[in-house]
Amino acid sequence: MEILNEFKITPGICTSGQPTEEQLKQIAARGYQCVINLAMPNHEQSIDREGSIVTSLGMTYVHLPVPFDAPAKAHLDEFSELMDAFSDRKVWVHCIVNARVSAFLFCYLQTHRGMGPGEAATPLLKAWLPDMNKAWKSILGHAPAQL
Repeated sequence: MEILNEFKITPGICTSGQPTEEQLKQIAARGYQCVINLAMPNHEQSIDREGSIVTSLGMTYVHLPVPFDAPAKAHLDEFSELMDAFSDRKVWVHCIVNARVSAFLFCYLQTHRGMGPGEAATPLLKAWLPDMNKAWKSILGHAPAQL
């Protein structure tokens, strides 16, 4: 079962849009140990019990809600701290369509993992760039290099 906008960016980090409950089971079966959710809890596509589902599957769950219309540097900083804390684990990071995740990982992978912009960019980020609003372009401005 294909997960919306799934992209494996490193052997230990995979990204996607909102997985279904069945897809969360697949994520656990693939050996992922942590799920980080950047979506807002009130979004119509979010799963109300996602945290309890993920933990019942033996994975760690962290919900860091990032408003799509108002991302802040503080969100990026907290995300980076989480990714550093879980650097020795296989991490699945998602939001609703993989846009928030793609932008945050673009910055994180350059500043904390030494990747270049080409390696750190997901296909979704590249497609989104021409239509990206100022708030998200400001977030990308925290990366040392741009596409």
